[in-house]
Amino acid sequence: MIKVSSNISFEQAEKIIFDTEKITLDSKVVKKVVECYNFLKDFEKDKIIYGINTGFGPMAQWRIEDSDLKQLQYNIIRSHSTGAGKPLDIIYVRGALLARLSTFLQGYSGVHIDLVNLIVEFLNREIYPMIPEHGSVGASGDLVQLAHIALCLIGEGEVFYRDKKGEFTLCPTKKVLKENNLKPFQIHIREGLSVTNGTSMMTGIALVNLSLAKKLFNHSIATSLMINEVTSSYDDFISEKLNTVKRHFGQTEVARLLRSFSKDSKCLKKRETELFHARTEKVFKQKVQSYYSLRCIPQILGPIYDEILNCEKVVVNELNSACDNPIIDPKGKNVYHGGNFHGDYISFEMDKLKIAITKLTMLCERQMNYIFHDRINGILPPFVNLGKLGLNYGLQASQFTATSTTAECQTLSFPMSVHSIPNNNDNQDVVSMGTNSAEIAARVIDNSFQVMSIQMIALCQAIDYLKISKKLSSKSYKVYSDIRKIVPKFSDDTPKYQQIRDIVNYLKS
Repeated sequence: MIKVSSNISFEQAEKIIFDTEKITLDSKVVKKVVECYNFLKDFEKDKIIYGINTGFGPMAQWRIEDSDLKQLQYNIIRSHSTGAGKPLDIIYVRGALLARLSTFLQGYSGVHIDLVNLIVEFLNREIYPMIPEHGSVGASGDLVQLAHIALCLIGEGEVFYRDKKGEFTLCPTKKVLKENNLKPFQIHIREGLSVTNGTSMMTGIALVNLSLAKKLFNHSIATSLMINEVTSSYDDFISEKLNTVKRHFGQTEVARLLRSFSKDSKCLKKRETELFHARTEKVFKQKVQSYYSLRCIPQILGPIYDEILNCEKVVVNELNSACDNPIIDPKGKNVYHGGNFHGDYISFEMDKLKIAITKLTMLCERQMNYIFHDRINGILPPFVNLGKLGLNYGLQASQFTATSTTAECQTLSFPMSVHSIPNNNDNQDVVSMGTNSAEIAARVIDNSFQVMSIQMIALCQAIDYLKISKKLSSKSYKVYSDIRKIVPKFSDDTPKYQQIRDIVNYLKS
């Protein structure tokens, strides 16, 4: 059980989202939410406040009669539940629920505590609103996707909930709430607007993306060391002196990690031992310098690591922000109208993250090509084919999958954040497209796991062909052993699609 305050760490978010840790609310944040609601209840009388007694968006010029105020809040939920496309995976919905909860826990939204408690119940009981993938322009927040969450909170729409077999199936929300003895939320002042208005969908997806990107980076450190072990590279490309004279934290850290991973390896060579003495040959059999995909790993993965760190900072800040509109300030006794719902922070970071992961994927693909190309590496059979050449094909066709998937990542990496299209009668004239950016980044990340899974198989085949498993570093050997439990050494041609999928699951876990 995690006690949640108004400052949720990334580590806590991971446990809540991925490990489905149950949560309870810190009494201090409960007090803040109640105080904000009570202030708004008194303050809003005889005042014109957007979204309480006015219409929404360009309709804000129309005043709403007192008799219609609650209906106004239900109308924004129902009218904006217009998403299209396939339902988002429940892992992203869980992230969005947590992000929306965190916004309310800041104590600046003026919502009733019953709304907060119901979101907690949805998380703890694993009740996931059905949210279509398409709908948000990411500027007045994720209006459409968040409206689908709000629709379920008021007892309408559909949710994913475990059936008797333990599998998530789509059910009417009303039925699931009744089974759990939960009552649909009843509107008090402005909860319809509060739930739908903000960056919580894109932030929820971003949290998942960031966690998986970190895993990809860690695996890439392992695979990058392993390919250098396979090729018996000189170890000075990861030396401390070489990498610290270029003043970038990411590069220095990647080199440090590679040195740590390789400290007990018996595969890497010392340049001073091999080359820094008199030699008579005119052509050297071993490459004096490796290809860039092997030698420039600190310089390639370094900026990727820096971006992951920056992404975490931005995403956690957004998670712990009040991102709706207007902002209710009980201490200052005021209500501020602005644009905290605008998603450019997340949109920019998801664009940068997907570019970083695409570059990581390209590195995987090039390292894989080096292993597959016998005329380049000079030590392995084509496509690490351990069977009869010509009769058997090794991983020849697997490279097609890796290449096409990498190419898709490259196409998807064009920034979404520059695709602002005015809409909403030009009220929303500059928008972030943040949720689109986050969803595309999620696809790039998933693609990268697929490419890396093929790379892992190729590395293990190469290690077995060269008979060097016992010379690997202990960390490389652990990876090799884990992969071999999923895909044993093979020489005959067999379908690989299930094993690729199993390795993807291993890498993600």
